[in-house]
Amino acid sequence: MKVVRGGLSSWPAPPLSWIGHTDWIICICYSPNGRHIISGSYDTTIRIWDAETGVISGEPLKGHTDSVSSVAYSPDGRYIISGSYDKTIRIWDAETGAAVGKPLEGHSWYVWSVAYSPDGRRIISGSSDKTIRIWDVETGAAVGKPLEGHSAAVGSVAYSPDGRRIISGSPDKTIRIWDAETGAAVGKPLEGHSEDVSSVAYSPNGRHIISGSRDKTIRIWDAETGAAVGTPLEGHSWRVSSVAYSPDGRRIISGSEDKTIRIWNAETGAAVGKPLEGHRLYVSSVAYSPDGRYIISGSLDKTIRIWDAETGAAVGTLLRFVEYLIINATSNSLGLNLGTLPSVPRIYDIQF
Repeated sequence: MKVVRGGLSSWPAPPLSWIGHTDWIICICYSPNGRHIISGSYDTTIRIWDAETGVISGEPLKGHTDSVSSVAYSPDGRYIISGSYDKTIRIWDAETGAAVGKPLEGHSWYVWSVAYSPDGRRIISGSSDKTIRIWDVETGAAVGKPLEGHSAAVGSVAYSPDGRRIISGSPDKTIRIWDAETGAAVGKPLEGHSEDVSSVAYSPNGRHIISGSRDKTIRIWDAETGAAVGTPLEGHSWRVSSVAYSPDGRRIISGSEDKTIRIWNAETGAAVGKPLEGHRLYVSSVAYSPDGRYIISGSLDKTIRIWDAETGAAVGTLLRFVEYLIINATSNSLGLNLGTLPSVPRIYDIQF
């Protein structure tokens, strides 16, 4: 950390990461307007962060009785949903953090993944009970029967951009496509991975599907035909835990148990730049900001990091504050040695 303007030449560098959870961070998500980030953790809570400053907004969202495995914002940003090992899905008011209605119950085992439909009227959830369930947001009631077909847990679910299809990935090594209205399977399972499928996502235009796997690869699929597109994206040295498209569809990001994030050219499959390194334990979740300028990553090291999507550099913040306020309010969070501070108040511009 350097002092851009002020009386000291330097202060100890704070970490370019956000700390708040007391256990592993499993999932992260940007709000639709890009102003907030939410995270779910093994500590059973959801936290809301200011995306600009990294400051926690309000109190943790508490209600789950076991680890929070998946979080998502509603398309209008007014609500948050979370899935948990406690077998339930919960809906929260994004502004107040208050629980909305009762937990959605029906799964008989861990809920691994949740997602909103593009119109915000439905929620889907994937579970260790091998099923996908569809829920009515307004009433909390299950819609139709569970979608069945996987022979192992459903670890990842997503809607197509037009809301007509649902995709699911599973440790049974396959990706399945479903009709969102009828719940019927569409075509045959997408096969090609040699181990568990950890994460699935649609491209923004809905033409492609990507999947990350324990086999260390990312695969691209034609969403209409189910055919593999090109060769697997290889580079990670351990399980790929999370994948996502950039908002413009030109890039793919992947997070891995090898502690890195990688950026890929969605058209060619080539790696873009070097791996993003900084996490001390495996990367559990990755996402792009809505404007595509930033990448966020959550890790089992209990931190969230933010990266410049163009350069891959870790991104900090520019803070301006009065020295006395540091002593009274934020000295602990910045880890400053108070004995080194001058005895008179001064204003500093500090660049992390």
